[in-house]
Amino acid sequence: MSDDRQQPGTLGRAWWQGRPRRVGLVTVLWGTAYAAFGVVCAVIGTPLFHGVGAPAPAGLDYAVVVVGALAALVSAGAVRYGVRTRVRALLWTVCGLSGIAAFGLLMDVITLMFGQGVDSWAAAANHALAAVGVCLLVATGRSGHRPPTGARAPAPSCAPAGVQLAACAGTIAFLPYCAMKSSWAFGGTFAGTRIEEILATSRRNGASEMWLTLESWGLDATVLLAALGTFLLWGLVRPWGQVFPRWTLFLHGRRVPRWLPLAPALIGAATLAPYGVLGTGYCALVSTGVLAIRPGDFHSSQSALLVSWIGMIAFAGYGVTLAVAARSYWLRTRPTGQVRTGDGQASGVRQIR
Repeated sequence: MSDDRQQPGTLGRAWWQGRPRRVGLVTVLWGTAYAAFGVVCAVIGTPLFHGVGAPAPAGLDYAVVVVGALAALVSAGAVRYGVRTRVRALLWTVCGLSGIAAFGLLMDVITLMFGQGVDSWAAAANHALAAVGVCLLVATGRSGHRPPTGARAPAPSCAPAGVQLAACAGTIAFLPYCAMKSSWAFGGTFAGTRIEEILATSRRNGASEMWLTLESWGLDATVLLAALGTFLLWGLVRPWGQVFPRWTLFLHGRRVPRWLPLAPALIGAATLAPYGVLGTGYCALVSTGVLAIRPGDFHSSQSALLVSWIGMIAFAGYGVTLAVAARSYWLRTRPTGQVRTGDGQASGVRQIR
């Protein structure tokens, strides 16, 4: 006789899978509000996008209107006709556009964490609203998937060897960057620049007292964030990223919610990978003489280029490997369920996609 009771490790049904119509209506409301936000900013001339060192024309705000209106219309279609194949494809398309609009959210979060102000509160609000839209659009697109009875989380596992090697490469890519920043924080000189000049530049750029205090103590905030990022990267490829290890005390032995590492990993990868890859390409063009680079806060263009190479290689290497590790984690932690035949017996185990 079969036992249909849930076993230890069984996953609860995702909230949007039980309420497909409700999450679709919420997405419609978000799309309408997002489009209205874009209209207001465009009319009053507040730019929501920034180019290299300067705000983009306010006319580009109408791109937000288009994305919001498309999201509302497609989500309304999902509510009315269900999440069919074509509707789901449109949802993923609008989700991608919202993800592009959310680019820069990570930078906003980092500056606010250390008590600094963002360059534009309107642009920061756009990043946050677009990120909310990404979550809602994904939920709407996934609302048609219903896991079978008895769905459970798979046993903790390591990522494949290739993914772990990628994690090693992402970690190594950060080492020159951390060495450079730590050299300045401890009073050394790198690229012809001393810590006093770094602090003066930070004050001129509006750095918070917390940021300046950490620098004066020999603790560079970006190095601390790099350490947290490396911790996240290895959590995605090792079993302790799926079940809380012993040193987490009262959480020991509990399953790690999938969204807990995946949410920051996806945000980080979506921000750092394109930023680092495009920045590396720019550095390559400068090195070959196709483009020129301004010294900025450094004493020469060569010093600025050296620092740019170190930073862009770190961001590109880490961002790409973070995306690879996040994909591996997503695949390894997908819930599995038993497919039952007509006589009630389990015929096998399959992964829920």
